[in-house]
Amino acid sequence: MRLFASLRSLATALFHRSQVNAEMEEELRSHIQHRADDLQRSGISRAEAERHARIEFGGYVKYKEQSHEALGGNLLETILQDLRIAFRKLRKSPNFTVVAVSTLALGIGANAVVFGVMNALILRPLDLPDAKNLYMIERGQGSQESSPMQSFPDYRDLRDRNRSFNGLIAYDIETAGLDTGGNPSAVWLYEASGNYFDVLGIQPHLGRFFHSSDERGPNSAPYIVLSYANWQSHFNSDRGAVGRTVQLNKHPYTILGVAPPGFRGTELYFNPDFWVPMVDQEQVAGASGLEDRAARSTWLVGRLKPGVTAAQAESDLDSIAAYMGKAYPKEDGQARFSLVRPGLLGNMLGRPVRAFVSGLMVLAALILLAACANLGSLFAARAADRTKETALRLALGSTRQRILRQMLTEAVLISIAGGAVGVLASLTLLRWLSAWQPLSNMPINVPVNPDLTVYAVALLLALASGLLFGIVPVRQVLRANPYQIVKSGSTGPAGRRFSARDLLLVLQISVCAVLVTSSLVAVRGMARSLGSNFGFQPQGAVLASTDLDMAGYSGDRLTVMQRRAIDTLETLPGVTAVGLIDRLPLSMEWDEEAVFKDNASDLRVSNEAAEPEMQAVSPGYLRAAGTALLAGRNFTWHDDSKSPRVAIVNQEFARELFGSEGAAIGGYFKKQDGRRFQVVGIVEDGKYKTITEAPEPAAFLPILQSPSSSTWLVVRSNRDPQQVAAATRSALRGLDEAIPFTIQTWDRHLDSALFASRVATASLGVLGGLGAMLAVTGIFGMASYSVSKRLRELGIRIALGAQRKEVLSAALGRAFRLLAFGSAAGLILGIAATRVLAYIVYQATPRDPLVLAGVVMTMLLLGLLATSIPAYRALKADPLMLLREE
Repeated sequence: MRLFASLRSLATALFHRSQVNAEMEEELRSHIQHRADDLQRSGISRAEAERHARIEFGGYVKYKEQSHEALGGNLLETILQDLRIAFRKLRKSPNFTVVAVSTLALGIGANAVVFGVMNALILRPLDLPDAKNLYMIERGQGSQESSPMQSFPDYRDLRDRNRSFNGLIAYDIETAGLDTGGNPSAVWLYEASGNYFDVLGIQPHLGRFFHSSDERGPNSAPYIVLSYANWQSHFNSDRGAVGRTVQLNKHPYTILGVAPPGFRGTELYFNPDFWVPMVDQEQVAGASGLEDRAARSTWLVGRLKPGVTAAQAESDLDSIAAYMGKAYPKEDGQARFSLVRPGLLGNMLGRPVRAFVSGLMVLAALILLAACANLGSLFAARAADRTKETALRLALGSTRQRILRQMLTEAVLISIAGGAVGVLASLTLLRWLSAWQPLSNMPINVPVNPDLTVYAVALLLALASGLLFGIVPVRQVLRANPYQIVKSGSTGPAGRRFSARDLLLVLQISVCAVLVTSSLVAVRGMARSLGSNFGFQPQGAVLASTDLDMAGYSGDRLTVMQRRAIDTLETLPGVTAVGLIDRLPLSMEWDEEAVFKDNASDLRVSNEAAEPEMQAVSPGYLRAAGTALLAGRNFTWHDDSKSPRVAIVNQEFARELFGSEGAAIGGYFKKQDGRRFQVVGIVEDGKYKTITEAPEPAAFLPILQSPSSSTWLVVRSNRDPQQVAAATRSALRGLDEAIPFTIQTWDRHLDSALFASRVATASLGVLGGLGAMLAVTGIFGMASYSVSKRLRELGIRIALGAQRKEVLSAALGRAFRLLAFGSAAGLILGIAATRVLAYIVYQATPRDPLVLAGVVMTMLLLGLLATSIPAYRALKADPLMLLREE
């Protein structure tokens, strides 16, 4: 009886299975016929259409996909077959294909642009022979604050005493007045040691370079080497320019040669007009610090000998530092040296640039991750819609591996297409960045032209992204039960409360919230920077800048011309104040000097009381600049070289040296050379180097007691700034046409100080916008899919009298819950991720209530925007029409 029962059960099972197989085969035949009809309309024969349809739907009879031998035994043919089928399926779904390619193009394009910048600024060495052995020498090591600036006497000691370098060069960046026979113009140049080109291994395009043998003392080598770009633009590529004599700061200089194309010197960001020997510093800069060991204004770069490591070279330099500390304890006491990669002024620019670009790379990677999450969700929904087709193919002999391979082929096709579109867009943007000159008053730009590395990374990212979102439906295919699906039409286990698509959407929304938080932090910081107190008032002020050395002024003639310029500008209509300063705040020029308390006797650097920013000003500067004098008196024209030395200090200086502001008035301090200065006034704190700096000490000295050829005239007026600028230009030209003045509003000049913040704000704003776009598409896709699958249910609810609120809750409640959860997670991550912005954006903080409220409102608006169309579709569902279609 038991045997009979078992046989009966087996027969029943076989019968049911044969029924299911018959049903599957019948449905498959129907699918094949419909697909063959579609293919035949494209122009191919009926037999060919049926063959392709059978292959496309999993095989039938002799086309079963049991192994690659069934397709001819050729792996290449199998791959080509997969590609043809994938291409056909993507062409059948143009909307899906366009959305998928565009989504991935955004992610790949953003990563290609940011990686292109990182490759140019950080990863790729200088375009010089054997650049990997070039190192910049910095002063400071370990816990000491490092500085790339050295003195020329220190350079000579390091050059002559080291055993680690094949050569050591010194250079500086300066401005000068160049006259080639017409109107003089201000130019930017490198002052370089005589061995500069020899150590770098550069050969001239035309003529020759200067060498150490050309130097025979101060101002002994009046030679110029033109950059290739300057030779083309200013000398019309005239080969006869070599050998010509031009006027540099009213001194005759001979053009020796032209540098090769592409050579821009030893800094990535700077594009000079030419190079001159450093021994001519007095003629070029107006004063020489070549014998002043305390004058640190020179950068040093050396080429390591073969086999010498950076650590060994640092040890060698420290032994020289020990000698220098004993020989010159005041200037070089406790000196130590370290090596860093050249190109970005060592760590001075290199450290913040590396931090910011690395942060951008992380955010760009998050953009790509969000794009992959979006596509993964789309692919999962697409796989769910093709569940019955997958079940038919499995039941008729197709392997799960073949089906997965087909899905991955579609994903790779999309990834390659998206990568190609993204790379093409990024190439356009990178070429624009390479030609962009962000500062009108300086020849600064960074060539970020992409190379093979950028293309290779973009390709790898595209393929990795295709595999990443292509494997999302794997679990659905592996767990598919073809018999259950065919009999019941179910696409998966019922009652699952949290699907993989939900998880991907939460991830995508979290990434978007991180990007939105970062961008709003940057925007808020920029708004603060524009409305903050810099210690001066740029609004309503016009600047006229020059270096009187360019016109040959020196000695007493220098201060006489400066006084004449001030007196002339004070007579202009509407002008309320005119002042002069030698180094304008936030102009990328600064001069820090060690100062000591008045009772100090050991004036070594290690005993300094502070290292303030020193600026020489005229009596009218504070009023013209809008700097508040808090206590004491202002300077007068009687504070000259024959009067006692006086100074006006800021609040931070008073606190550091005297303990309080009240104790500073009447007090004295010393410079390293022993000169005493009496504090006669106190002004408000300000910003001197960067807008993100902490309060720094600063001291102002009378221009007549600290003369300087560097001249910044500040003209404050109640008239239109453009009219004042034109009147200023005309008045100064009447004084001496040979002086090349640059005239602009102070607000415009602040572009250089605000450049980093603006770049950060723009970059993060773009990334935040991309993240928002991806979030909208992700939420829209999820909501639309949910509504489409429940449209019949929603129609029945409407027919039974459900309120609009109940219908919306049923249709979109899950989407909004996921939005809230993802936004909260992203906001928390964003608060932690944007700490680094405080180093770039002024007073940037993610804990700002406006930032937090802005993130919440933005995410809510994105959710409403993304769900508006699905909500409209849900509310407009017609029960009668839906039931008739069913």
